[in-house]
Amino acid sequence: MRFSESIWFHFASLGEFEQGRPVLEQFKILYPNNKIVVTFFSPSGYEIRKNTLLADAVYYLPLDTAQNARDFIDSIQPKMAIFTKYEYWYHFFNEMHRQNVPVYVISGIFRPKQVFFKWYGGLHREMLSFVRWFFVQDERSEVLLQQLGINNVTISGDTRFDRVWANALQPQAIPAVEEFKNGHKVFIAGSTWPPDEKLIATLVSQYPTWKFIIAPHEISEEKIERLIALLPEGSTARYSQISNLTSQISNLIIDNIGMLSSLYQYGDIAYIGGGFGVGIHNTLEAAAFGLPVIFGPEYSKFKEAHDLVTLQAGFSIADEGGLKTITNNLVNDQIFYNKASETVTTYIKEHTGATAAIMNHIKN
Repeated sequence: MRFSESIWFHFASLGEFEQGRPVLEQFKILYPNNKIVVTFFSPSGYEIRKNTLLADAVYYLPLDTAQNARDFIDSIQPKMAIFTKYEYWYHFFNEMHRQNVPVYVISGIFRPKQVFFKWYGGLHREMLSFVRWFFVQDERSEVLLQQLGINNVTISGDTRFDRVWANALQPQAIPAVEEFKNGHKVFIAGSTWPPDEKLIATLVSQYPTWKFIIAPHEISEEKIERLIALLPEGSTARYSQISNLTSQISNLIIDNIGMLSSLYQYGDIAYIGGGFGVGIHNTLEAAAFGLPVIFGPEYSKFKEAHDLVTLQAGFSIADEGGLKTITNNLVNDQIFYNKASETVTTYIKEHTGATAAIMNHIKN
């Protein structure tokens, strides 16, 4: 398919799509006559959003070669390109620079350990020179870029805050989950991995009046069966079988992808998975609903997690004892819980506005 003066959005995967979605939605409103082309690097983004109504075409990003870059850019003829957070592809950036197509990076985040700032990162630094404007999340990112002589930078914040706040104001109702909740307090564990699930399983018998919802990061049959085996026999149902709920069911396993951001509206405490592996998943979706968030020790790359820990609205744990201690405090100390919940809500609200800053700059 060939386009003329399209607007190209590229996302690594589903998480980056949701991060950049507020900007994409604004482009649909402000540039209704331009076709929107979306590309993904990861199947987790493409497979779930390949039919999104926000785009006129959705593709996998072709392999980053000079010929592929020329062919793809010639076929979509972008008026501009918007890349989210940390996707940099040399031949695509070089070709757009050659054709004078402006490239914008939104919600950018930079750290000293990245290759751009190493002695051997010359090729990567050249890519940065092809970007028309950087909209970064924090002052540290701006300073790092300025150390490379790059001053076309705005500290706009993170567009994820706009996305999660909008979602919290108008969440999609899930009647079956509301029926499962049935007035009970609910502990929601999102994007969990096996180490997370082993810890969460230890809480179930400790809080018999609570209900637990677990949304694993991987939903293969083997992983679901392994999770069910960790929980008390006869106490667990899958979401796909929720019509068979009985009074004995106190644990619900989400065996699909795509509904987690709406699930948090039914929760009281959230656990975010990934912190015993490469890093935690999205804490902001839960935080936007006022849920104190708990996560494992690997969160160094996530500014918002550091902020929440500092504010005592997010809590990092290293083991079963830590999880039980913080959960006990949140469950049994209402003042402690209320303060964490109010703090996390205020934090989200105060950090919205990145989308408006980006759109105002690009429009002008």
